[in-house]
Amino acid sequence: MTTRIAHLDSRALIRVSGADARPFLHNLLTQDVETLAPGELRFGALLSPPGRLLFDLFLWGEADAVVLDVAADRRDALLQRLAMYRLRAQVTVEADDRRVFASWPDVADGFAADPRAPGLGGRRYGGDSETTADESDWQAHRLAVGVPDPSADAPADKTYPIEANFDLLNGIDFQKGCFVGQETTSRMKRRGAIKTRMLPIAFDGPPPPFGAEVLNGELRAGEVLSGRDGAAMAALRLDRIDGDLTVDGRRVTARLPDWSGLQNEKRARS
Repeated sequence: MTTRIAHLDSRALIRVSGADARPFLHNLLTQDVETLAPGELRFGALLSPPGRLLFDLFLWGEADAVVLDVAADRRDALLQRLAMYRLRAQVTVEADDRRVFASWPDVADGFAADPRAPGLGGRRYGGDSETTADESDWQAHRLAVGVPDPSADAPADKTYPIEANFDLLNGIDFQKGCFVGQETTSRMKRRGAIKTRMLPIAFDGPPPPFGAEVLNGELRAGEVLSGRDGAAMAALRLDRIDGDLTVDGRRVTARLPDWSGLQNEKRARS
């Protein structure tokens, strides 16, 4: 399959530099930042103190800084949040105007591998990569792989990161120690009582509206999130994904992605 490249208008960058840049971010984010090497890409989040998802982000290591890849329409809000936490830390937090590119299904030359799941390809920051596709093509590929887009699927401060599969997508380092929202996140993982997760669904025709109820018979099984013709993400109860699922009278099917390992978890529970 030919490698495709698209410019992601929906993403923007923040550059965090200065003597305290790595420890400053390390104490805030779900991902280990202190060991982030130049040229390395990691996935993580900034949570609210009660442990709900505020910002999904990628972390790109540079020799003298850490670059954050965030939702473009949330960049200003994240800049304000980081400024609030900065206090006396020796850091400079500023918008970075370089563009964000994605390649798929392979990692193109000059791109870093997307750390979330196999098949997602890679990302690159800056430069003039020749594009062969647009962002809608990339979003269709992401849905086919079965990976949610937290900035579209999880309204800020409403969703726990594990419900958005951050623990399955290498978005949380449970060994790193403290981060904002760590107590709730670690307790959910330790207890293993995750009732709801974001999963891909398939159907015929245009996507149901955001928030449309998914039913298993007469029982509520979850709700539809973002999508496109024929496919969407949904927040679904894991104990109600078998059987006949419908949305507004239309039949839908749910899928446990191969990368998730949820098939094994489901077999262990049954």
